[in-house]
Amino acid sequence: MPLHLILIVTYSIVVVGLGIWTSRLVRSSSEFFVAGRSLGPGLIFASMLAANIGAGSTVGAAGLAYRDGISAWWWVGSAGLGSLIFAFAVAPRMWAVAREHDFYTTGDYLEFRYGARVRTLAVVLVGAGALALLAGQLIAGATILNVVTGSPRWAGALIGGGIMTVYFTAGGLLGSAWVNTLQLAVMVVGFAVALPFALSSVGGTPALFGPAAPSWFGDIGYSAGPGSGWTLLALTGPAFIVSPGLIQKAFGGRDARSVRTGVALNAVALLLFAFAPVLLGMVARLSMPGITDSNAVLPSLLTHQLPPWLGAIALAAVFSTEVDTCDAILFMLSTSASKDVYKRFLVPHATDAQLLRVGRLTALAGGAIGVVLAMWLNTVIGALTIFYSLLVVTLFVPVMGGLYVRSATERNGLAAIAAGVITLFVLRIGLFGPVTAGLDPTLCALGAAALAFGAMSLGARKRARGPGL
Repeated sequence: MPLHLILIVTYSIVVVGLGIWTSRLVRSSSEFFVAGRSLGPGLIFASMLAANIGAGSTVGAAGLAYRDGISAWWWVGSAGLGSLIFAFAVAPRMWAVAREHDFYTTGDYLEFRYGARVRTLAVVLVGAGALALLAGQLIAGATILNVVTGSPRWAGALIGGGIMTVYFTAGGLLGSAWVNTLQLAVMVVGFAVALPFALSSVGGTPALFGPAAPSWFGDIGYSAGPGSGWTLLALTGPAFIVSPGLIQKAFGGRDARSVRTGVALNAVALLLFAFAPVLLGMVARLSMPGITDSNAVLPSLLTHQLPPWLGAIALAAVFSTEVDTCDAILFMLSTSASKDVYKRFLVPHATDAQLLRVGRLTALAGGAIGVVLAMWLNTVIGALTIFYSLLVVTLFVPVMGGLYVRSATERNGLAAIAAGVITLFVLRIGLFGPVTAGLDPTLCALGAAALAFGAMSLGARKRARGPGL
């Protein structure tokens, strides 16, 4: 058995075992969904960072760097910038409201602020996008197994999906927090050791910006259009400010200071880590020209351009990032389904045991659907773009408006979501052809959502003043 496969299998067994072991600590829905609101800054940091560094941050970012060079930093760098805003302007406020009203999910907050219809609409849209995000993580994991063993995508997606579903279903947020700590350690070691070796193989960092590299490789301000370079700030930055999965992890903090500190440390780590997969992707462009599958850039580099022992460690680290991000998605899906749908609309008087059971069953179903979608969607970045776009245009304006505009009502929330999603859909399908070809769909949709939200506020003020005033 190849060394690469041995390390991946060993790591997977340890992760599943740790998740099952922590299940003995989970006896209530509070412990499953928000870890009993007991997480300190260290576990919040590890859980947040592990969730934020996934397929897009590693396999996807390396693929972008293979094409665009250093400007691919914006994919993860924007997440770090968004996380700074989340740490100081959103997370502590959300935690305080959640603690006061015993909220488990972002849907709880949306109904509290706007009403049941806004909650329902947001849950449906973000849930659909979350399944695409889960598929993106599984595509990356399947690509790693394909490079190492030649296994088809369906087999790799099934294996990765099985691992993350078992350990999350067993331990919930509390189990994930401990598993994420292990995964974070594996990831840091793997990238810290692999990056210097990879750079030295092409003559060091100067070679990445030398005459052999494309002219735009060293320009961090380069962009080939929407979805490239600095334009990614509009896609990933806002997503990391209002992500339901991250908000719900913040709900698990023991106090506002722990939440602020843990999230801020995660933001700083993201800003620094953003360079690692980008530099590896640039190395791959120089050392392995001609790769046509962007998903295969990072796995191929680690497998074929590094010493076997080092490539095995690095691949285990990358595989780790895909798995630990999957649990954050399952967390978002299971809590939303059990609290936002099952308890809110189907069984209002559901017992704690019923909520826990529904949460675990939803995690199993979500894992299965993610595996199916991973066989259908093409690329990691494509799958993640679907999620980030829907997330941003659905939640950014209602969440931020709810926190900072006291007069906001259900009309504001519904108008913002409707305007954002319709604009996104129109621009994505190119309904107006070349006229909209150069516009960033997510940024335009976000602007439309903000305008609709503001228009409803102005209308409400005019009605309050009465006619002729």
